[in-house]
Amino acid sequence: MIVTLLIQAGRLIDGRGKILRDVEILVEEDRIKAVGSEIQVGDDVERLDFSDQTVMPGLIDAHLHITSTGDPDPLKRVQRGVPYTALVGAAQAKRTLEAGVTAVRDAGAPFNTALDLRRAIQEGLLPGPRMIVSGQGLSITGGHGDPANGWPREVDFLGRRPVDSPDEARRAARQELAYGADCIKMSATGGVMSMGTDHTVRGLTEEEMRAAIEEAENRKKRTLAHAQGTEGIKNAIRAGISSIEHGFWLDDEAIEMMRENDVFLVPTLAAVYRILEAGTDKGVPEHAVEKARIGQQAHLESFKKALDAGVKIAMGTDAGTPFNLHGDNAFELKLMVDAGMTPMQAIVASTSLAAEILDLETGAIEEGLLADLIVVDGDPSEDVDCLCNRDNIKLVMLGGETKIRR
Repeated sequence: MIVTLLIQAGRLIDGRGKILRDVEILVEEDRIKAVGSEIQVGDDVERLDFSDQTVMPGLIDAHLHITSTGDPDPLKRVQRGVPYTALVGAAQAKRTLEAGVTAVRDAGAPFNTALDLRRAIQEGLLPGPRMIVSGQGLSITGGHGDPANGWPREVDFLGRRPVDSPDEARRAARQELAYGADCIKMSATGGVMSMGTDHTVRGLTEEEMRAAIEEAENRKKRTLAHAQGTEGIKNAIRAGISSIEHGFWLDDEAIEMMRENDVFLVPTLAAVYRILEAGTDKGVPEHAVEKARIGQQAHLESFKKALDAGVKIAMGTDAGTPFNLHGDNAFELKLMVDAGMTPMQAIVASTSLAAEILDLETGAIEEGLLADLIVVDGDPSEDVDCLCNRDNIKLVMLGGETKIRR
């Protein structure tokens, strides 16, 4: 049976930067059939009237960790085990969808639990957004997320696998793809939360990343690089990476390289903001607070330079890092606006541009695309803060099916 809906939108934000007034959206099965005025349909079509509200594409979070809770003590992850970790991921996927986020890219989960969570959502066993999953990320021994840095090595609780040569990187990428990864993540530098490594130092070499990227490209898959320091950022770009995640220290050369090679930036401003907001008083490790403090200003300056230069920017939150909670994803839009974007630029970064880097047929309200949309009280194109209150999200539709209705 073909399910057809006609949605009346008082204000429509199309996901590509345009606002339309008093338009209709015809949804047939899981896709948008037409967008316009006075669309002719039969009497048997279900009609939804949102004449006093905003209809827009569902938000897309291009970088999060669905099974990480935001607890500042990563050692607690060791005590969970696989079943509990999977249950945590399921609960957080539901909260994410309820917040108006209809698609996410998981950038690393322990025990490859995100792969099974993706399957459960696809099969309708659990509520949650569309999931693009990177599997376990590649990092060097002693690099970002490596359990060798003072953590119990026998337990993978960070979703990382160390590799120390191009051949090892190639084999690891092949294995992750064989397990079902949608993309391959690699650590080009150290990180804020990792003990024993500075976030500016190089991680995987250019040659190691290129080997993994070749395997991903052979399967027509994208790649993403955790990259904060300048050298690692440039190594990742030269190796052929699809997106730079975080991008704390982007110099002019790195920005030009990104423009020339169509490399995305996924800045994750909320991660540093929440770490500094909480501080050591709430249990964030001192080394992480200090690295966040050192990096924040450079991070904001790099974001603004990339924006002004025309680098493609996609929204990502790094939700799951300390006090950076799933369900609060839209706060990243507020931070992007505070850092220099217009509200509409932040919306486009969170819809059509995020869909592009995730290779999804969604992110905009236009004929032929999947009907992933939300209805919002207020006008996000004037003030993105209205997206931060989940009570303002009146409807969440995923593939033409209403998932949340308030």
